Amino acid sequence: MCQGIFQIALTLLILVLITPLLGQYIARVFMEKKTLLDPIMNPVEKVIYTLSGVTKDEMTGWQYARAILYSNLVMAALILFILMNQGWLFLNPTNLGAPSWDTALHTTISFITNTNQQHYSGETTFSYASQMLALGYHMFTSAATGLAVGIAFIRGLTGRPLGNFYVDLIRAITRILLPISLVGALLLLIVGVPETLASPVTVTTLEGATQVIARGPVAHFEIIKQLGENGGGFFAINSAHPFENPNNASNLLEILAMVCIPAALIYTYGLFANNTKQAWLLFWMVFIIFVVLIGFTALGEYQGNPLVNPLLGGQQPNLEGKEVRFGWAQSALWAVTTTGTMCGAINSLHDSFMPPGGFSTMFNLFLQIIWGGQGTGTAYLFIYLILTVFVTGLMVGRTPEFLGRKIEKWEIVLASVVLLVHPIMILIPSAITLAFPDTLAGISNPGFHGISQVVYEYASAAANNGSGFEGLADSQPAPTGLWWNLSTCVSLLGGRYIPIIAILLLAESMTHKQPVPETAGTLRTDSLLFTGVTAGIVLILGVLTFFPVLALGPIAEAFNIASGGQ
Repeated sequence: MCQGIFQIALTLLILVLITPLLGQYIARVFMEKKTLLDPIMNPVEKVIYTLSGVTKDEMTGWQYARAILYSNLVMAALILFILMNQGWLFLNPTNLGAPSWDTALHTTISFITNTNQQHYSGETTFSYASQMLALGYHMFTSAATGLAVGIAFIRGLTGRPLGNFYVDLIRAITRILLPISLVGALLLLIVGVPETLASPVTVTTLEGATQVIARGPVAHFEIIKQLGENGGGFFAINSAHPFENPNNASNLLEILAMVCIPAALIYTYGLFANNTKQAWLLFWMVFIIFVVLIGFTALGEYQGNPLVNPLLGGQQPNLEGKEVRFGWAQSALWAVTTTGTMCGAINSLHDSFMPPGGFSTMFNLFLQIIWGGQGTGTAYLFIYLILTVFVTGLMVGRTPEFLGRKIEKWEIVLASVVLLVHPIMILIPSAITLAFPDTLAGISNPGFHGISQVVYEYASAAANNGSGFEGLADSQPAPTGLWWNLSTCVSLLGGRYIPIIAILLLAESMTHKQPVPETAGTLRTDSLLFTGVTAGIVLILGVLTFFPVLALGPIAEAFNIASGGQ
C-alpha cells in the first residue's frame, strides 16, 4: 500500500511543480510575448499565414464561433472521406476495407469534437493512413480548438478582445502541442513504445499456436492522444496495451501529459488577470477535490470486493480488469485523471472498478471542471465562478461583479445555457435507451451497474471525454450498434458546440463592459472564503443535478455489494 501511495504522491507533486512553468509559457504564447521557440516558429507561422490567407484581425464572439464551426465542418469532411476510402488509400498493410457508414460517421464526429469515443477496435478497423492522417491530425486540431476557446474566454473575462480563432489555433499547435509532442514522443520511444510503418508480425507462441501481433506508428499517436486530451487509442484496449503504455515510466509520462495543460491554464488565467493569488486559490480548490476523488477510488480498489475476498483468504486489492504492471494505485490515479481532464484514455477497465471508482469517474464527467477539457474545462470553471459571484451578491445585497465588471441577466442566461446543456444531453438519451434495455441498450450487466453503463456512455459523449464503462453492444450491428452510434452523435455535437458558442458570447459580453472601480463594498473573489463558497456551489449543483443517477447507479451498487448481493 505504501508503494501505491508514494506513486500517487510523486505524480501529484510533479504536477504542482510544472503548473506555474507551463502556465507562464502558455500565457506568453497567447500574449504574443517573446519565447524560446520564436526563431523557429515565426518563419513557419508566416508561411502558414501567407498560404492560407489568414489575417490577425480581431473577431467578435459570433465571428469566432462561426470560424470554429466552419473549420470543424471542413475537417470533419476530410476525416469522413479518408475513413470511407481507406481501402484504396496508401499505408494499409493489412488491407482493411471501409467501416460501416454509421461507425465512420460516429468516429468522425467523435474525433472532431475532441472526444475520441471509440465504437471500434483501432488495429482491426482503421489503416495506418486513417490513424495518422485522419485521426492523428484531428487530435491536434480539435485540442487546439478547445485551447483557443479557453484563451478567448480568459481574454474576454479580463477585458481584452477575444482575438482571432485561426491565429490562436495555429499558435496552439506550433507553440504548445507540437513541441511538447515531439519531446514526449521521443521519451515514449526511449521507454519502449514502438513507431513503425511495418505490417503486423506473425509469431509462434510457446504453446505452438500462431499469433498475429499488431503494431504501427504508435509513439507519436500516443503522446498527442494524452497531451491533447483526445484519448482515442491506437489499439482496442488503449493505454492498457503494452505497446501504448509498456511500464511505469510511460504511465507517469502519459498521466502528466493529460493533466499538465488543464492545470496550467488556471495559472495562465492568473497572469492574464494580474491576479495569481486567485489562480492559486482556484488551483488548490480543484486539486483538493481531485485528491479526495483519487483517495476515495484508490481505497475502494485496495480494499477489494467483499464478496470475493473470502474466497481469496482475506482482503485483496481488486485487480479485475487491471494490468498487474500498474496495480490498484496507478489504475485508480489514471481513472480519476482521465475522467477529470476529459482525456478518456484508459489503462484499466472502468467497468471492473468498485462502486467508489464508478462514482468518482461519473462525478468527474458530470462536473467537467476537475480539471476539465482542453481549454473548455477552464471556461467551465469560471462559469461556476460567475454563478458564485451572482449568488453571493444576491445573498449579501451587493451588485454581482467579477474582475470589476458587472454580472447581469445576459451573462447569467449564457452561463445557465452552458451548465444546462450538459445534463440534457446525458439524461434524455439515457432515459430513452434504458426504456428499451434489450433492443437499444445491449446491457451486459443488468441492475444498478447496467444503469451506470448506459449513463456513463452518454456522459462521456456529452463531456467530450470518450472513455466508457464498456459492457454495451455499441460496436455490434443494428439495431444496438446503430442506435449507439447515432444517439451518441447528438450528445457529442450538443455537448461540444452549444457550450462553446455560449462561452464565446459570454466572453464578448464581458469584454464590452466598462470596469467598475473597486470600493469597500466590492466582493473580493480572491479570498479563501469565496473560493470555499465556489467549491460548495460546484459540488451542490453537481450533486443536485445528477444525484438520482448516482443513487440508482454506483451508490445503490455499493449498498447491494455491502449487503451481500450480486
